[in-house]
Amino acid sequence: MNNIEPMIKVRQLKIAFGAKEVLNDVNFDVMPGETLAIIGPSGTGKSTVIKVLTGLLQPTAGSVIIDNQETNAFTEEEWDGLRKHMGVVFQYSALFDFLTVGENVAFGLRRHFQLDEDEIQRRVGILLDLVGMPGTQSMLPSELSGGMKKRVGLARALAMQPQMVFYDEPTSGLDPVMTMTISRLIRKTQQKLGVSSVLVTHDMASAYYAADRIAMLYKGKIVQLGTVEEIKNSQNPVVKAFINGQEWKEEE
Repeated sequence: MNNIEPMIKVRQLKIAFGAKEVLNDVNFDVMPGETLAIIGPSGTGKSTVIKVLTGLLQPTAGSVIIDNQETNAFTEEEWDGLRKHMGVVFQYSALFDFLTVGENVAFGLRRHFQLDEDEIQRRVGILLDLVGMPGTQSMLPSELSGGMKKRVGLARALAMQPQMVFYDEPTSGLDPVMTMTISRLIRKTQQKLGVSSVLVTHDMASAYYAADRIAMLYKGKIVQLGTVEEIKNSQNPVVKAFINGQEWKEEE
């Protein structure tokens, strides 16, 4: 096991905007096929981690190695090449309102691959089946509930057959039943497709269900990183307060 290289390796990552440090000395690995959840209160820099991993934000210091490639000096072209192996599920599903469900899912396929129409439609059908939305190709986003939009967003993220999937608050704004549905889909995606995932969430039920390991981010630092069991039984006061729903009351 020890000689397997991590898919993602983050070392001494620091992000600062002027004098304000958002992340400071953040270190973690994501192994091939593993889901790492990053939890923590709002404003602790969780979503910033996803921006760094997808090349939308340049680290102030530290290194980010993805698929054995040091990304710090990457050009935009090199990032584009790497992003072909990434799927991102955004907090607000980020579907194109003017495109049908099928066209939304096919968007990346049309942009990055030379596929004939039959093959595109075949893949779109398989993906919509996978996320529990068969036969919805011709619907428009305006006809969908919040949970359905999230599922279409996941299908679109998986269309490129990525090695890595990044989830930014995928259960935000959903009721507990749909939150569990999305959490199951994240788990199913990992098991069926073997992707490496980073799940940014404030929802503990989702983190416990979908993740292999959990990192707790607080004030820009990881205060604990461990298995689901280790986090559940944590003696760290910050972690304990957070997982018991007693979010720190410090107003920024």
